[in-house]
Amino acid sequence: MSEHENRQFVEQAYANFKAGEIPTLLQSMSEDVTWQLPEVENVPFAGKRQGRGAVGEFFSTLATVQDPRSFEPSEFIAQGEKVVVLGHYVWQVKANGRTYESDFAHVLTIRAGQIVAFHEYTDSAAAAKAFC
Repeated sequence: MSEHENRQFVEQAYANFKAGEIPTLLQSMSEDVTWQLPEVENVPFAGKRQGRGAVGEFFSTLATVQDPRSFEPSEFIAQGEKVVVLGHYVWQVKANGRTYESDFAHVLTIRAGQIVAFHEYTDSAAAAKAFC
């Protein structure tokens, strides 16, 4: 796929996430996708996962423990097989009602029309504080 096609593909994946279409989002990933978030103590969805099934569990856990208050990707930047997504989000922890927010950078790798890797860079201290 071209850089332009990769960018459009990732934009659609984010639209699927925002619409709650998680099964469709998961189908855009390779079977052995690598999914990496910062390791954060007491945050049940943090850390690394391998495989589409494990990523499905990630989204299930995410929905169980927090609600999105705002999720706004603002830029999609494609170069080669990488697409970088910059944005900002606000989440509310269901167990205690605390909110946290952060800018984020997501780096996705696209091969053969599938997401093969995802890596999130964010303010992990904000999440840790909200979940403690």
